[in-house]
Amino acid sequence: MNLMFSKAWLFRLLINLWPPLLFTRIKLDYMSADFREARVSMKLSAWNRNGVGTLFGGALFSMTDPFYMLMLMARMRDEYIVWDKCADIDFVKPGKGRVYAEFIITDEMLADIEQYTVNGDKYLPQVVTYIKDEAGEVVAKVNRTLYIRRKNGLGNKR
Repeated sequence: MNLMFSKAWLFRLLINLWPPLLFTRIKLDYMSADFREARVSMKLSAWNRNGVGTLFGGALFSMTDPFYMLMLMARMRDEYIVWDKCADIDFVKPGKGRVYAEFIITDEMLADIEQYTVNGDKYLPQVVTYIKDEAGEVVAKVNRTLYIRRKNGLGNKR
């Protein structure tokens, strides 16, 4: 896993070859060198189309699945345990054509993680991701709860 997080371009290459994303036509288009920003897209195809000809809801949900968790793992290296704990999706309108999702890790998010885990406590931040179509209209809203804890329990402040 450390090799995967060594360079953003390598992470992008490997994640784009990962079968669950590859076969649903989900593509990591951009990953910043510091793993703080990412942009993912998915184009409607025979592999991700539902019975009425729009993007399958499970594919839309999968589009957001690993990214916040993996980006935080890349940022925090081996000091923290980071997992997806739970998520829900609100389908706003049918997905047709290409859709996009953006993921951003802010300074505030990193400071909150440090603050809430400094005594070894688990932290359950919620992040929201909007999946948008090419016109910028929201197709779906995904609410995700992450599980974050320092590996050594009681951590030293960085």
